[in-house]
Amino acid sequence: MSVTEFDPPDRFVAGTVGPPGQRTFFLQASSGRRLSSVSLEKQQVMVLADRINDLLDSYAGGAGGDHAAADVVDNAPLDTPIEDEFRVNTLSLGWDEDREVVVIEAIDRDPDEVVLEEDEAASGLLPEEPRLIRVVLSPARARAFARRCQAVVAAGRPPCPFCGGPLEVEGHICPRANGYRR
Repeated sequence: MSVTEFDPPDRFVAGTVGPPGQRTFFLQASSGRRLSSVSLEKQQVMVLADRINDLLDSYAGGAGGDHAAADVVDNAPLDTPIEDEFRVNTLSLGWDEDREVVVIEAIDRDPDEVVLEEDEAASGLLPEEPRLIRVVLSPARARAFARRCQAVVAAGRPPCPFCGGPLEVEGHICPRANGYRR
């Protein structure tokens, strides 16, 4: 498995490219001149933020509180160039008790899954290795990251008050209103 590790990163943020309704979500880690960007789904960003907050509430104590995160807030846009190395299939989250840090892993696919590129299949070469990006964050930086994730997700289209689906400027056909526009 190809592993890219940021322990600790200079910067780790979530961000988007594109207008609401057509946004692509990214996680971006950097250390020195090294920059890694991966794309993922909006739901993955939401769940990651929720789970980080839950993990910090359970294990980090005051080191992962909102007051500690206020000192490390990063509201700057994504660094350029924004080119995803891969699309995230699986996110993993853990707490390293010895170091008291949060460990986040983004994986492009199941390590046991065998994928042959067309050219590799024709030439008989080995399959492409799964790729993984591992980021290690202090509790304060993890809390600030989770807050940014929540803000990035909330900056999109507002939800319909009836069905929860995204509202377009012209409204949407709401299933809870028997197909009438709202």
